[in-house]
Amino acid sequence: MSADQQGLPSVWTRPQRSRRDQPALSRDQIVSAALELLDAEGIDALSMRKLGTRLNAGATSMYSHVANKDELIELVVDEVYGEIDLTGIDSSTDWRTAVTRLAHGLRNGFLRHPWIASALGQVGMAALGPNLLRLSEALLGVFEEAGYSLQAAEQGMNTVSAYVIGVASTEAATLALLARSGQSQQEWVERFWPVAEQAVQGYPRLRRLYAAQREGFDVDSTRGDSFDEGLACILDGLEARRRLGDG
Repeated sequence: MSADQQGLPSVWTRPQRSRRDQPALSRDQIVSAALELLDAEGIDALSMRKLGTRLNAGATSMYSHVANKDELIELVVDEVYGEIDLTGIDSSTDWRTAVTRLAHGLRNGFLRHPWIASALGQVGMAALGPNLLRLSEALLGVFEEAGYSLQAAEQGMNTVSAYVIGVASTEAATLALLARSGQSQQEWVERFWPVAEQAVQGYPRLRRLYAAQREGFDVDSTRGDSFDEGLACILDGLEARRRLGDG
């Protein structure tokens, strides 16, 4: 009995057809077209029928590679992970530099494809995707080379990943909202501030915080600085644990 028959339905657990049995339409073509459709129109626009029309392909050609929309989402999400550049990530790279570079690569991938914030809630066995496996192996190696045990390396990887995915998903969701509204980031912020300041009148700490943040506020630099500061806090904590012998 195959893995998908045992309760793990996934494009990664279903055997692929032999090269001889492959139809003219390739998996790479399907993934590329799906990615273009998602980038242009968002997650709600994705359907097997619409993708088939875009590819001028019949159902037989489509379903020989993906059984349903869930499997298609697994493929395109892993394709985004495949965009992260691992060049130069080796034992000669300082671990904090390497982790920071990978974290920025992951964040940038999410921001290039804002629909992914919604897709993550629908994706099944993402951890089995070859590109995510490649990224995970590289990140574990960075931590291990820095002196962390394999178990501590996994904890560090999971902590950094959770932070980046959490922050980037929120940013991506905001970008998707802006795209639907037709407003620029700055336009949206300028409309947001008066409403937010009115809402926090009864909350003195939030009122002071918002007032301070509004001075010289720039959307892109503020988001980037906030991301870097949060990541630095996490790396400081991981470094402290390693020095205490918890790594």
